Amino acid sequence: MVSPATDTSLARVLTHDPPPERVNAADASCAQPPQPPRERHLGPARVVEERQLSALSAALRITFAVCVYAVCAPIVLAALLVCLPSRKARIKIGNVTGQFTGGLAVWLTGSAYHVRGVEHLDRDRPAIYVANHASLLDIALGIWLAPVGTVGVAKKEIIFYPFFGQYYWLSGHLRIDRKNARQALKSLQVLCALVKRHALSVFIWPEGHRAPDGRLRSFKRGAFRLALETKLPIVPVVIAGSHRAWPAKAVRLTRTNVAITCLPAIDTTDWTSATLGQHVKEIEALFAAALPPEQRPLPPA
Repeated sequence: MVSPATDTSLARVLTHDPPPERVNAADASCAQPPQPPRERHLGPARVVEERQLSALSAALRITFAVCVYAVCAPIVLAALLVCLPSRKARIKIGNVTGQFTGGLAVWLTGSAYHVRGVEHLDRDRPAIYVANHASLLDIALGIWLAPVGTVGVAKKEIIFYPFFGQYYWLSGHLRIDRKNARQALKSLQVLCALVKRHALSVFIWPEGHRAPDGRLRSFKRGAFRLALETKLPIVPVVIAGSHRAWPAKAVRLTRTNVAITCLPAIDTTDWTSATLGQHVKEIEALFAAALPPEQRPLPPA
């Protein structure tokens, strides 16, 4: 039985968790009872009182991050350029470095992060990870949590984000034009072929836009059409509290508690075009049930 990880040091929480053990069919009769969800912590054990970071604290954290990234950037850039002919290799390099840099960015916010269900982030099983989106902080969380071999999907405008956008593009991740349905469909077809050819996972935010109030929005179907075509399982990643840690249009961060719950993989092998809408609604309902009341969708007027 695996105990929850309680070491909150940065070095400890950024290490890989071993893949879950697989049980052969012949041994199913003597299999052990289900293990409790594995957990991961980052930052303080718990924030008792929410409060904004002071200007001095924010400046020191940003300075530290810039210094670390300045040291790492040339090394990562050199590795990406060497692997330029191989998109799969660049994606994996981006994942490995992203687990450190994304985790560092999350840790520097000063909030307490509690991840439950880490065993469902299985690098040995390609999957489509879908997460709700209520804050810019969710991007760093996705980069930190994504298993090696996961391609990200973001809006095409991300390339204009200083440094990060160019790193994202060079790492081989996908950009989608959300305002052009035809181009978005072509991008998803490219992604489908890439996933099948290289046995990759996908991390995507199906709402399409951040929800400023943190409430869950209706899912767009792109991620689920991808599941229909690839037959990859869908792993819901439910993020609660990030909209308080970094509110929309806010400059200063707030120290708070953020809970991330990775739910068991959902089999999609029997999905059809006729039942796709029903499956999307079922997954939306799973998210709503796992979110706190203040982040659930409002009832129809």
